[in-house]
Amino acid sequence: MASNMDASAKRVVITGTSRGLGRAMVEQFIDLGHIVVGCARTERAIHEARRRYSAPHQFDTVDVADESQVAAWAARVLSEDSGGPPDLLINNAAVINGNAPLWDVPADEFSRVVDVNVKGTTHVIRHFVPAMLKRNAGVIVNFSSGWGRSVSPEVAPYCATKWAVEGLTRALAEELPDGMAAVPFNPGVIDTSMLRSCFGSSAAAYDQPAAWARRTVPFLLSLGPRENGRPVTAPHG
Repeated sequence: MASNMDASAKRVVITGTSRGLGRAMVEQFIDLGHIVVGCARTERAIHEARRRYSAPHQFDTVDVADESQVAAWAARVLSEDSGGPPDLLINNAAVINGNAPLWDVPADEFSRVVDVNVKGTTHVIRHFVPAMLKRNAGVIVNFSSGWGRSVSPEVAPYCATKWAVEGLTRALAEELPDGMAAVPFNPGVIDTSMLRSCFGSSAAAYDQPAAWARRTVPFLLSLGPRENGRPVTAPHG
């Protein structure tokens, strides 16, 4: 655990922390002295995070597509004993369909992409944002994608969900009071397992998650009311 934690430490809630960008963000936020509350579906990854990072950091096994799990998680996290509302809420959890023309994507696979990427984001907002509203403070960052502002063949379900994230985040921004922000965020192209499922070995030409996080986490920490509703993209190396 970082030793430079002080009163200026922000409380950061992140979904999808088991791998890729989520795991890299956890490490970087903690290295910078902030308090991280994370979740992921993979129990093994959560056990490892708990082993590496003790209180006040918290990690729980949660499938964001299951609203009852999100509700129970939020109730624990938002209790006074656990630390209360986050300063920064990051909806990062996402899945992608296997490469295929839209008509060949099985219905259950399409539903899973929607359930995690769109409904999961909404579940987290539903159960965390009211507590943030009571303080009239906090930033919500919903991870979109370059494919939330453009398209590509064989990933139509993923594109559809990320376009949805862009729209719901901009609408949410208009519902928030002054002093808060909701930001649709394009992280850029990074060498993750998700990218490899689409690009294969050519994904290695792009940034590694750790390098991306070192550059991007300070940028996320800088977001505030002036970015409310404005689509932003991670800084390039």
